[in-house]
Amino acid sequence: MSDPRTTQSSPATGSSGAGAVPAAGAAGVEEFGYRQELKRSLSFTDLLVYGLVFMVPIAPFGIFGGVFQASGGMVALAYAIGGLAMAFTAASYSQMSRAFPMAGSVYTYAGRGIAQPVGFIAGWMILLDYVLVPALLYLIAAIAMNSIIPSVPVLVWLIGFVVLNTVVNYFGIEFTARVNKIMLVGELIVLAVFLVIGVVALASGEGRGFDFSPIYNADTFSLGLVFGAVSVAVLSFLGFDGISTLAEENRDSARSIGKAMIAALALAGTLFIVQTWVAALLVPDPDTLIAEGDAAGTAFYDAAAVAGGAWLSTLTAVATAVAWGFANSLVAQAATSRLLFAMARDRQLPGFLRQVHPTRRVPVNATLLVAAVSLVLGWYMTTREDGITLLSTLVNFGALSAFLLLHVSVVVHYVVRRKSRNWWLHLAVPVLGFAILVYVVINAQVTAQRLGFVWLLVGLGLMAFLVATGRKPEIRAEERL
Repeated sequence: MSDPRTTQSSPATGSSGAGAVPAAGAAGVEEFGYRQELKRSLSFTDLLVYGLVFMVPIAPFGIFGGVFQASGGMVALAYAIGGLAMAFTAASYSQMSRAFPMAGSVYTYAGRGIAQPVGFIAGWMILLDYVLVPALLYLIAAIAMNSIIPSVPVLVWLIGFVVLNTVVNYFGIEFTARVNKIMLVGELIVLAVFLVIGVVALASGEGRGFDFSPIYNADTFSLGLVFGAVSVAVLSFLGFDGISTLAEENRDSARSIGKAMIAALALAGTLFIVQTWVAALLVPDPDTLIAEGDAAGTAFYDAAAVAGGAWLSTLTAVATAVAWGFANSLVAQAATSRLLFAMARDRQLPGFLRQVHPTRRVPVNATLLVAAVSLVLGWYMTTREDGITLLSTLVNFGALSAFLLLHVSVVVHYVVRRKSRNWWLHLAVPVLGFAILVYVVINAQVTAQRLGFVWLLVGLGLMAFLVATGRKPEIRAEERL
C-alpha cells in the first residue's frame, strides 16, 4: 500500500476537488506531507453552527433528571463547573489547532505535540467517545420517539435515524452545514419558548419561585457530589472539540478553528446554565427526584408540564428526539468519520477508511462504517436495561481521558520544545484544565472507570502490534505559527 504522505499536491491548485483555494493564512496540510483531499468550504459561521449543533443547545433536556439527582439538585452549578472545565480544554484545543491545522483532533495534537505512540492512545481514547456517541444519540432518540408513538418499534426508529443521517453526510460537508443551520434555528426556537413560558410561570407562583438552590444548596453541597454530577453533565458539552476534526475543510485562517470552539462553548454553556436553572425550579417533587432518580428520563418534560401544560411537555420531548437523533447524530457521524480518516491515513487503522469520494470529497468508507457500528451497537443496547447509562459513561470517560493528553501536549510542545514564555496559555491553562479533569474522572462512576481502563489496555496492545509490524508512521513535527 502506498503511503499517502509521500504524494504532494500543489497548494496553488487546491486539491480539494472543487478548485477551492484557502484564504490567506489558512491552514495547509501539504507542508506536513499530506495531500489536500477534503473540500475546503466551511466558514467561521459554519464551524460555529457545527459546534453548537454537536453540543445541542437543548442537550440538558435529555439528561436533566440524572444530573439533578447526582448533584443533589444543584444542576446549574454542575453545568457551570463543567463549562469551566471545558473552557480550559477549549483553550488548549485552540493552541494545538493553530500549531497543527489538520483533521484528527487529539490524535493529531498529541501525536505531533508529544510523540506518535501518545497520539495513538489519545486517538484510541477519543474513539471511545466518537464511535460510541452516535449510537448513544440514536438510541436516546429512538426510545423517545417510541414513547411518543409506541406503535413504531425502537429498532425501526433507530434504523430510520441512521439511514437519514448517513445519506445527508454522503452528500458532502456543505450540504451537512446547510442542514445544521436549519436544525439549530429550530432548537433555539423551542428553547426560547420553554424559557419564556417557564419564567412567566415562576413569576406567577408556579414551582418554587426564584431562588439560588440550583446553583448552591448548603444542605446537600459537597465537592465530591458536585464533581460526580459534572462527570455526567459534561456529556452535554462534548462536541465543541468536534470542530477540530474539520480543520482540513476550513477555508479561513487556522485561528478560526480555535475561535469557533471557544465561541460555541461559551454560547452553549450559558444556555445550559439558564435552562437547567429554570427547569430545576419547576421540578414537581425535587426530593423524590433526588432520592429515586429519573429512570424514565422524563424529569425535564415533567418540569415543562408544570410551566405550560402537556403541550409544552410533548414539544420538549419531540425536540429532544429530533435534536439528538438527527441534528446531533449528523455532526457526530461526520466528526467520527474524519477522525477515522486521519488515523487510517497514518496507517494506524485499516487503509480502506482513508478512501475519499471522488466528487463528494467526504471520507465515504469511514462514514459508512460509523453508520454500521451505530446501528449494530444501538440495536444491542436496546436489549439492555442499562444501555443508555452504560454508553453515556463510556463516552464521557473516553473523551475526558483524551482531553488529559491534550493538555499535556500543549505543555510539551510549547513550553518544553518551543521554549514558550507565554506562561498563562501554555502552562497555567493546561495545568488547571488537567487538574479539574482528573478530579472529574476520579469521581466518575466505577463502571465507566473499569470499562474505560479495559479499552485503554486494548489500545496499548494494539499500539504494540502496530509498532512490531512496522506500521508506525514517520511524522514531521512541524507547525504553522
